[in-house]
Amino acid sequence: MLLIAAGAALYVVTAFWGFALRGRGTPAPIDPPKKLVVEGPYRVVRNPMYWAVAAVIMGEATLFHSLTLVELAVALFSGAMLFVLFYEEPALLRKFGAEYEDYCRRVPRWIPRFSK
Repeated sequence: MLLIAAGAALYVVTAFWGFALRGRGTPAPIDPPKKLVVEGPYRVVRNPMYWAVAAVIMGEATLFHSLTLVELAVALFSGAMLFVLFYEEPALLRKFGAEYEDYCRRVPRWIPRFSK
């Protein structure tokens, strides 16, 4: 239950606070944020929303003792990795240019770095 709650909370923080309030947009590619969001969880890792979804699914897998849900989490995370590499990052680079390049140099894509 802890993983589910943590993942759900992280998703709300990244989607609502991060994208809607700070970025003035949504997580959907049809209405992306107008401002690059680099605060909150985005200071630690560039893709916290994908971690949030994976945490919820892994929490459910643990709760229900489901190997199928573990496989689903791996498949979804693998798909997210490809989406990020081949669509999301190039689109952000085109939209935000040097600001996004600087952000990428400072913040890791997947594995959080908590110290400098």
